[in-house]
Amino acid sequence: MGKRVKVTVGTDTREYDEGITYGEIAREYQKEYQYDIILAQKAGKLVELRKTVHKDCTVAFLTTATRSGHKTYERGAILLMLKAFYAIADSEKLQNVFIKHSLGDGVYCEADGIEVTEELLSCVEQYMKELVGKNLPFEKRSVDTSEALKIFEHYKMYDKKRLFEYRRVSKVNIYALDGFEDYFYGYMPETTGVLKYFALIKYDRGFLLQIPNQKTPDVIAKLPNRPKLFAALQEATEWGRLVDVDTAGALNDVIAHGGAQELIQVQEALQEKKIAEIAGQIAEDRSKKFVLIAGPSSSGKTSFSHRLSIQLRTYGLKPQPIAMDNYFKDRKDTPLDENGKYDFECLEAIDVDQFEHDMLALLEGKRIELPSFNFVIGEREYRGDFRQLGPDDILVIEGIHGLNEKFLHTLPDESKFRIYISALTQLNIDEHNRISTTDGRLIRRMVRDARTRGTTAEKTIAMWPSVRRGEDRHIFPFQEKADVIFNSALIYELAVLKPYAEAILFGIPKDVPEYVEAKRLLKFLDYFIGIGCEGIPNNSLVREFVGGSIFNV
Repeated sequence: MGKRVKVTVGTDTREYDEGITYGEIAREYQKEYQYDIILAQKAGKLVELRKTVHKDCTVAFLTTATRSGHKTYERGAILLMLKAFYAIADSEKLQNVFIKHSLGDGVYCEADGIEVTEELLSCVEQYMKELVGKNLPFEKRSVDTSEALKIFEHYKMYDKKRLFEYRRVSKVNIYALDGFEDYFYGYMPETTGVLKYFALIKYDRGFLLQIPNQKTPDVIAKLPNRPKLFAALQEATEWGRLVDVDTAGALNDVIAHGGAQELIQVQEALQEKKIAEIAGQIAEDRSKKFVLIAGPSSSGKTSFSHRLSIQLRTYGLKPQPIAMDNYFKDRKDTPLDENGKYDFECLEAIDVDQFEHDMLALLEGKRIELPSFNFVIGEREYRGDFRQLGPDDILVIEGIHGLNEKFLHTLPDESKFRIYISALTQLNIDEHNRISTTDGRLIRRMVRDARTRGTTAEKTIAMWPSVRRGEDRHIFPFQEKADVIFNSALIYELAVLKPYAEAILFGIPKDVPEYVEAKRLLKFLDYFIGIGCEGIPNNSLVREFVGGSIFNV
């Protein structure tokens, strides 16, 4: 009889033969979970279900309703789609399939060299379903970097080849599905059988690979109608392609060959041009008296509002900043969330009636006194901040509810100009591994909060799910209401943020829940060559996070 091992799941401990896989154990417990198990976690580390057990351990199973599980599902669905695409499409004409960016619950993709038609997508989707029905394994093998480069060359994955020319590792993990091989940043499902929910939909010049969202991992949502956001994402992608910096490997090329400073100057000039264009739009219509700026955490709203105000002055306008936070209700009147904690991000936490009363009075030419919120005692105070709008005055209001139709709804629409700002990264890691805009913002916030508030990376990661829930409820549903979407991402910023972020991420202990995310982010940052911030202008949005800004941010 072979060696036996004890595996503890929750409060339950069972014995198995050594060499059993985590997947085999997971299937014993599946009935206790609402959604499909897709990963395991042991000693603070993620483990693929294909791995075998060789000693006693305590295991937690992760379903597709968890963040790590959902990301694993997405990677599996992408590899499944790529396998089917290369099997169905004309291999002589197909140059590559690019995973561009997220849109709604799916990812937007384009195929170079062939026409993407409804008929082609229908055939690819059917092939994917057949592979799911066969419950094929995702195989994993470790190869020398030199061999990996040959594999990428064979499949015309030139961005991957370029990326790994800057990797310091000697081995590369390659995943294979039914003979099709690729590299992915992150873990894979055990088999195709778990990938039951997906759809391919023709969209613009490419297509959407739709998958469920994390909250309802067994439901495909409706096709998102977000033309403004999609246009902004495409604009960012096209600009990256124009300067030949659309992947991490391409950025590393520029840095390695001494071109970082020029790239910084060009990118900063492009952003300044965009801000100037927005200011011009506002100035064209002198009925605009309220500029409402909204966006998710760490989008650079404060720096943007300062730079926009400067540009507005070039048109003879006199911008006056108004902080929505000064209209918080007194702490005792603040609503509570489902956990019994103060919900500062809901619209009801703002005294909307008083805000609208004051703004309407200003629009009518009256002189009013603005409040100031005392966050120490949790009450509004009045300290003699009197305002009155002249013919050239314009209010620049920054706050998360700026695009909500329930906010300032009593003011005439012609008096408002709405701006949505977010960091929509222009880069991918390579053809098939996209960079999440959420990751970019999380790294920005970690660096800023460590510098300005002394907040540890561990604490920032721990609170991030709560921040994201607030964004999902109060910001993202209204982004298409904006008159303009401004992309605050800078093509070089991850190379600048890297040394700051790595230093604080390495400080997260291995025995805390946040270590899994810290390890993932460290691996992600390892794809980039780091650079210093000496050549970055002092009015750059990046300065809001790394320091050295001329603005009070």
